[in-house]
Amino acid sequence: MKPYLLGIDIGTSACKAAVFDQNGEVVASASEEYPVDYPRPGWAEQNPEDWWRAVCTAVRRMAAGGADLNEIGGIGIDGQSWSAIPVDESGTVLAKTPIWMDTRAQDICDAYNEKIGADRIFQTAGNSLQPSYTTAKILWYRREMPEVYRRTYKILQSNSYIAMKLTGNMTQDISQGYGLHCFDMRAGTWDEGLCEALEIPASLLPDIYPSHAIIGTVTGRASEESGLPAGIPVAAGGLDAACGTLGAGVVRPGETQEQGGQAGGMSICIDTYQADPRLILGYHVVPGRWLLQGGTTGGGGVMRWLEREFGAYEREEGRRCKKSSLELFNEAAEAVGPGSDGLVFLPYMSGERSPIWDPDAKGVFYGMDFGKTKGHLIRAAMEGVAYSLHHNLEIAREAGAEAAVLRAMGGSANSLLWTQIKSDITGKPIVVPSSDTATTLGAAILAGVGVGMYKSFEEAVGQTVKVKRRHEPNPAHREAYERNYRIYLELYEQLKGTMKKYSKR
Repeated sequence: MKPYLLGIDIGTSACKAAVFDQNGEVVASASEEYPVDYPRPGWAEQNPEDWWRAVCTAVRRMAAGGADLNEIGGIGIDGQSWSAIPVDESGTVLAKTPIWMDTRAQDICDAYNEKIGADRIFQTAGNSLQPSYTTAKILWYRREMPEVYRRTYKILQSNSYIAMKLTGNMTQDISQGYGLHCFDMRAGTWDEGLCEALEIPASLLPDIYPSHAIIGTVTGRASEESGLPAGIPVAAGGLDAACGTLGAGVVRPGETQEQGGQAGGMSICIDTYQADPRLILGYHVVPGRWLLQGGTTGGGGVMRWLEREFGAYEREEGRRCKKSSLELFNEAAEAVGPGSDGLVFLPYMSGERSPIWDPDAKGVFYGMDFGKTKGHLIRAAMEGVAYSLHHNLEIAREAGAEAAVLRAMGGSANSLLWTQIKSDITGKPIVVPSSDTATTLGAAILAGVGVGMYKSFEEAVGQTVKVKRRHEPNPAHREAYERNYRIYLELYEQLKGTMKKYSKR
């Protein structure tokens, strides 16, 4: 058996690719960025062809760096949630896909919740019908782009699009099924009754596969475009949050991943159906498991925005002192005490998903005065993202899913300060495996199990996932954070009417 596995991650801002050995060590890695378009308020869309070009560029970059692609024994792919990629029978993309941040179809959701009944939809799908999900985007195509809809042969997800480009086969993995409300969350199958009620032909939906199932091999055409040798087995893949959860070592009930990528949130592994309309329920990439998730729009992307708009000095200073701008941001935030001297941030930078589900929600800094510094803004942003995590964990506890230790992943986990803030605010210990590679490792593990490199997911995690550090909550900070958390909750309740009234969506 060939010794390496390739994991491909189709994130919101970039494709990351990494080659791993059997012990989870990175042999080679590369990334390639692509844009997100925001053509109108409430819209956020990408061109899937950009994703494929990024995959090909990243793979060729690894090969140029010395990676032996001939030693890859399997490929796993993960991708961002809730895409709706319309392709024709030849696999040609017919339109840009609205992504998980897109909320353009709120009125369509309102109409179908009224027509079908929100309870009926939730009882089958395990999720409430919201504009961020794939369902609403399909319905939007039908109403607003009828010619595209007429020509559509299948609707694909982000990872299944790349799987199609590699193998020529159009598939749907089980973990991404939660984006469609004609998916039966208990059975893991399409529900014909809800397909009919939602007026989504079942013929548009690909066959569902386990995430580790081998759905084909790299074709000659894909080999020419990407540089990957033809014939490598390709697994169906899965949701990025679910693959990251696997790559962080979460395979048993009660284990929990904390997400620190572009988006924030958490995923609690459960082995019984446990839905709550305020949260997100989906299948784990591990068979026989679900993930009860909190998914927010404000995660690491908040810091990316702050650095882009307010980090000119840190970028220049960083070049002088050989530090990254984000390191200097961390130092500025660390100079401010817990609670940011009363500055509170609502991280609703693209509306908000769970648990408030409000596409009109806006980001807010509250408590500004002449004594506040850039460091206060940075720390308050970190704390605001942590409050949104805490809010989702509280709702999960009410739903009967209690998280014990959080396993952090994503770029935000590289910040010791931010990770400690999250531990202090949630009151949970946080352990950090290889934060930057958890998602690509999870995708690679799917391929490893699929081709038989690992006998089980438990064996794979035991062999590849290694904890690097641990954070314990500091009780001395509890009072300041509890006070600000109450303000955080009250601010939204007081402002949500104003946000809706003046929304330009």
